[in-house]
Amino acid sequence: MLKVGIVGLPNVGKSTLFNALTNAGALAANYPFATIEPNVGIVPVPDERLDFLSKMYESDKTIPATVEFVDIAGLVEGASKGEGLGNKFLAHIRECQIVCHVVRAFQDSDVIRAEGSKDPENDIAIIQTELELADLETREKVEAKRKKSQAPDESIPYLTEKPVIYMFNVDEAGLVDADLQCKLQALVAPAQAVFINAKLEAEMSGMSADERKEFLREYGVKKDALRELIRAAYQTLGLQSFLTAGKKESRAWTIRQGATAPQAAGAIHSDFERGFIAAEVMKFEDLKALGSEQAVKAAGKLRTEGKTYVMEDGDIVEFRFNV
Repeated sequence: MLKVGIVGLPNVGKSTLFNALTNAGALAANYPFATIEPNVGIVPVPDERLDFLSKMYESDKTIPATVEFVDIAGLVEGASKGEGLGNKFLAHIRECQIVCHVVRAFQDSDVIRAEGSKDPENDIAIIQTELELADLETREKVEAKRKKSQAPDESIPYLTEKPVIYMFNVDEAGLVDADLQCKLQALVAPAQAVFINAKLEAEMSGMSADERKEFLREYGVKKDALRELIRAAYQTLGLQSFLTAGKKESRAWTIRQGATAPQAAGAIHSDFERGFIAAEVMKFEDLKALGSEQAVKAAGKLRTEGKTYVMEDGDIVEFRFNV
């Protein structure tokens, strides 16, 4: 499962955002370290293709791909030396595949700024510096251990090597301010940036996808932040989804881009990969356009693929295997 660590200085809207994404109800208090232990939430990946398949096949169960979000305690200057909750912060972030750095880009005198916090550029630099200092300390410890024991080099998940998505918490005007968004995107390029208003997200908590879309439209916003964040995470990590469908269940599975059919089969069960024979593959677009699996087959668009087939996003697959 994709694991995203949500980080940021205190009072940037991080826990409010986490609550909105997961409907989890973490304490979103206006003071540092309202989040001490990481709050963890499992979020389904929105996928309209899966909903379509579930209706078409009248599936008993619909199982989306999921993302695990981890709300990690607020970081302050000096965290690499144990200030604030620094050591816990660093331990939790190491466990995540990708970092979502929430950056304050709104003005609100009622929400106090963390010590050292000034503006987006400065705040980004604070966290980057702390991660670099933490990595430097880790490298020194690893090197000392290696010299002492003559042990081979370890594979260490250095914090600054983790991919980062920047999520700018803007005010309502910022959601439709193209100039501001271009400026903030340029600040973090080539990393991806997503723009969100945490207060609006909190108001939408519990709404259906259609209700969210309508609510955002009233504010002139065309993109759903949760979808954008997951899309950015998938793109940054080189992930994609394939689909399986039937009466028993319709399900989305997450694999790496470039994965072969046997590797995709292994995402379902290791036996599928070990005993792989072939994959029956059709494109979602073909199924949607033609209206049924039988029509796809009649049109010659249901293909039998072998071990070298490279999976594409949205492939609908049935694997044949023998163990």
